Amino acid sequence: MLKQRIITALVLVALFLGALFLIPIQWFALVTVAVILIGGWEWANLSNLNRALRFVFLAVLGAALVGTAQYVFAMDFSSPNTDNARQILAVACGWWALAFLWVQSYPASAMLWGNRWARGLIGLVVLVPAWLAVVLLRGLHGGDGAWLVLFVVAVVVAADVGAYFVGRRFGKHKLAREVSPGKSWEGFFGGLGACLILALVVSAMFHLPLKNTILFSLGVLVTALASVIGDLVESMFKRHRGIKDSSQILPGHGGILDRLDSLSAALPVFTMAALASELPSYL
Repeated sequence: MLKQRIITALVLVALFLGALFLIPIQWFALVTVAVILIGGWEWANLSNLNRALRFVFLAVLGAALVGTAQYVFAMDFSSPNTDNARQILAVACGWWALAFLWVQSYPASAMLWGNRWARGLIGLVVLVPAWLAVVLLRGLHGGDGAWLVLFVVAVVVAADVGAYFVGRRFGKHKLAREVSPGKSWEGFFGGLGACLILALVVSAMFHLPLKNTILFSLGVLVTALASVIGDLVESMFKRHRGIKDSSQILPGHGGILDRLDSLSAALPVFTMAALASELPSYL
């Protein structure tokens, strides 16, 4: 099982880096659309939609992606309308703030989102902005934004690794007992600490002034917080649905959503910050 998990992880990393750095932005947008549609099929399962309704959900998701591409990029991915993009990303950021409250109040909060149609709508609010964010970020700085996408991944990994080791050693107080009993507040702050260290190291590498370092570190911490919420939200939906993984498409890892849950929340938040600031090209 461990060998299979490692092999799958290595293949995923190779495919991800290849798509991120080696193909033009137009092809990158299409590849990520395919990934989002696979995630959409899994989300339809989380929403407890039957097979026929899953295809309907995919059609709606596809139309939403096309509409977003037209609204923000006018199908020219090298020239986004950042004002329109901010509107969509702001909706996503607001949703994740609300989602954190729902996680904390689960299972009582299920009366607000437990309906399969509500969960389907939530899927659109999760998946479409995540696609928009990664394509926008990839296209920043004349294409050098690929490093920004990689940095967001690094933030998510740092949050996970820090939370795992600190939580394993010191974890006593449950973060969300009804959603993910294994996560603790100690691990949560350990993850934030790891991300803060990452932010300070990068700030030093690029010789950022103190004010920029503070703002950048705050942005990284908010991104890390969003990644935790993304993980918890999918765990909440899986628990409500009564399943362990979103699918079995990735041997040893579960489904696409199981790998993208944290990123789906972190990307819109970080991209909003990137659009509002002057981040180094090769961050």
